[in-house]
Amino acid sequence: MTRARIARVVAAALAVGGAATSCRPADAARARIDTAELSKREARLAQALGRGATDSLVSDTSAGSLDSAAAEPLRDSTTVDSAKAESGKSKDEKKDSKGDGSKKGSSDASDEVSAAEAGAIARWVLPRELDEISGVALTADGRLLAHGDERAQISEIDYRRGVIVKQFVVGAPTLRGDIEGIAVANGTVFLLTSKGVLYEFREGANGTRVDFITSDTHLGKECEFEGLAFDPSINSLLLACKNVELPDVRGQMVIYRWKLDGGRERLSQLRVPLSKILPRINEKEFHPADITVDPKTGNYVIVASIEEALVEITPAGEVLGVHKLIGQHNQPESLAITKDGILIIGDEAGRLPAALTLYPWPR
Repeated sequence: MTRARIARVVAAALAVGGAATSCRPADAARARIDTAELSKREARLAQALGRGATDSLVSDTSAGSLDSAAAEPLRDSTTVDSAKAESGKSKDEKKDSKGDGSKKGSSDASDEVSAAEAGAIARWVLPRELDEISGVALTADGRLLAHGDERAQISEIDYRRGVIVKQFVVGAPTLRGDIEGIAVANGTVFLLTSKGVLYEFREGANGTRVDFITSDTHLGKECEFEGLAFDPSINSLLLACKNVELPDVRGQMVIYRWKLDGGRERLSQLRVPLSKILPRINEKEFHPADITVDPKTGNYVIVASIEEALVEITPAGEVLGVHKLIGQHNQPESLAITKDGILIIGDEAGRLPAALTLYPWPR
């Protein structure tokens, strides 16, 4: 696919610690799992992507083995049918239906229309415990892990059917801090704090605790971090700077590379002049909130929550695309791209509830 075509497609798609506070397993008793409804959700997603119902969306192992005893369904906030039903409303009717006093956690038909009109193929409203969904990451077998801010509770979300499959916590007592990013590298999960501290651990089973080890990058004085990803081509974690503190790199987007096999050249830095980004989104600054690696091209994709924009660059720093997000994005803080071409954006709660929104991504 040519770069021009990619740009057109993307533009269209995006136009408590201690025993007393142990991890609560995902529990279907609070909302019974309707397997027929989940099958319909999966089929609808396949249809929206222009694929047959038997065309697997991801190569994960959980697709046909959902354990209803350890799963919690999410609320479906975007459907093709409801969007079509609402699309005949006038702009005034849609505006009136939204109202000015929307409460946190609310959702309405006008939100569904906005998501569909923006090219979204699904949106899942998240539970309150994920109101501050700071990061998401995909495992090697295509499962989505997510975390909130301040407390290291990890949730596995079946993004195709809108189900929380399991939850586990890190540390005893539970690890706490300003946690801003998550990545999975070579079977190991990493969390990143805003000060550049990395926590490393193995994925846990539902309702369990896992031990961790800590690595301090000592970059906290140079950068406030708010995004983490893994680049397998160089076996390195990518640490995205939200705010750069070094005077000599002002006016540039900065991404640190932390090589996992150590060595004297463990740390390197990628700089991208903001002059190549800001004029295209009519902004004066750019604050990365998360970063991911396109599994097909190896390019880096960065989302900025404050500026509500998406940037794609090569690993060498060449800017390939800059786009403003459209649709209902309250506070886009997390980002992932699946192997079969689904862009996943996680929004923290605010005027709208926290949500995962899915878009088609060029394959």
